[in-house]
Amino acid sequence: MKIWRPFTQEKIVPPAIKVVKGDGLYLYTENGKKYADMISSWWVNIHGHANKEIAEAISKQAATLEQVIFTAFSHQPAEEIAEKLKSVLPNSLNKFFFSDNGSTAVEVALKMAYQFFKNNGETNRKIYMHLEGSYHGDTYGAMSVSGRKSMYHFNFSDFFFDTISIKVPEFHEETQNIEQRENKIIKGVEKTLEQRGHEVCALIVEPLLQAAKGMVVYRSEFLERLIATVRKFGVLVIFDEVMTGFYRTGRFFAMDYLKHEKPDLLCISKALTGGFLPLSITVATEQIYNAFLSDDFSKAFIHGHSYTGNPIACAAACKSFDILMREETIRNIKAIEEFHKRTKLQNVHNRRSLGVMTAFDMTSVEAAKELADQLFEKGIFVRPLGKTVYLLPPYCISIDELDWVYREISHVLN
Repeated sequence: MKIWRPFTQEKIVPPAIKVVKGDGLYLYTENGKKYADMISSWWVNIHGHANKEIAEAISKQAATLEQVIFTAFSHQPAEEIAEKLKSVLPNSLNKFFFSDNGSTAVEVALKMAYQFFKNNGETNRKIYMHLEGSYHGDTYGAMSVSGRKSMYHFNFSDFFFDTISIKVPEFHEETQNIEQRENKIIKGVEKTLEQRGHEVCALIVEPLLQAAKGMVVYRSEFLERLIATVRKFGVLVIFDEVMTGFYRTGRFFAMDYLKHEKPDLLCISKALTGGFLPLSITVATEQIYNAFLSDDFSKAFIHGHSYTGNPIACAAACKSFDILMREETIRNIKAIEEFHKRTKLQNVHNRRSLGVMTAFDMTSVEAAKELADQLFEKGIFVRPLGKTVYLLPPYCISIDELDWVYREISHVLN
C-alpha cells in the first residue's frame, strides 16, 4: 500500500514513520521511540493526544446516534456546542452553520458574503479583499482569497477569481517604525476603496497571526483600523479563526484583542474537537442570516455536506470545550505564554510570541530544516515553515517539558 501524503514531495523525503499510539504531548512509533509533538499535529490537538474524556464522549455518542441528515433533523450535541460557543462570542454572532473542515468553513463564509449582497439587490459586489500571504484553505474560493502569490497555491492560480491584496505590517521584537508602516497601508486601502468600494463584498483576514505564512504576527491596532476603514464602504468582515481560535493566541478568540470591531462572519475548525474529528462552523450575524429568509427558495443558502453537524464530532467538540473552560487549563495556557515571553534564544532572528505560539527565523530554509532534524534526533518534533521554526504545544505540556524543549533548541543553536 502506498499512501500519498499532503504537502509532501514524495520523491525526496524519507518514508513516513508509523505511529502506533499517542498520549498527551507524545507520539509513540512502532520502533519504540517517542517524540514530543510540539506543533500539536498541525495545530489541532489542544489537549494532547488520546484525551480520555473526549474519547469517552465519542464512544457514548457513537452508541446513541452516529449520523443523521441535518436538514429535517437536529440533535442535542449540535445544539449544545452552538450554545457553548455563543457564551464566549459577541452577541452579534449567533447563527451557526456546520461543515467539516477549515477550507469549507471559509468557502461557506465567502458564499454567504456574496449572496448576502445579491439577495439584497447589490449584484455588483463580487470582489474580496485579503491580506497578502494569507492561507485560508485549499478549495478554489479559499485559494483565491489567499492571493495569486501564495506559496501553496501557485499551480492553480489560473483558476482564481480576482481579489484585492493588502500588505501586512509584520511585527516582532526587532520591528521599528510600525505605526508609519501601518498608516501607509491604511491610506492605500482607503484610496483603493474610494475607487472600487462599491465592488467589494468582504474583507477576509487571519486575525493577528498568519500561521501558514510563517507565524507572521501583526498588531490588533492595525486590524481595528483596517476593519473601520472597509466598513465605511459597506464591506463585510470575515475572520478566519480556524487556527487562532480556542486560546491559541492567549485569548479564546483572536477577535477578543479588539476593543471596538468584531467580524460579521467567523470561521472555526481545527481545535474545535480537540483534534479528534473533522468539524467546522461558520458563525454569522442575525443581519446576514435574515437576508436569506424568503418564500423564494433561490434565496436560501443552498450549500451542505453529507456529514454536516455530525453528532459524534459535535460530542467531541462539547467535551473539548468543557476541558478548555476549566481553571486548570487556563492556568496552563497562561504558564506556556509567560514561559515563551521570558525565555530567550540566541542566534535567531525575528523572534515573536503570541499566546501559546512562539516563532523565530533561521538564516535559510536549509538551516531551519537542519535544526528540525537535530531536534527530531532528540525526540522533539517540529515542522518548519520555510525558514521559520515555531512551537505550538498542546495545553497539557508541563513547564518542565517546555523547559527541556527550549534547552535542546538552545543546545543545537549554540
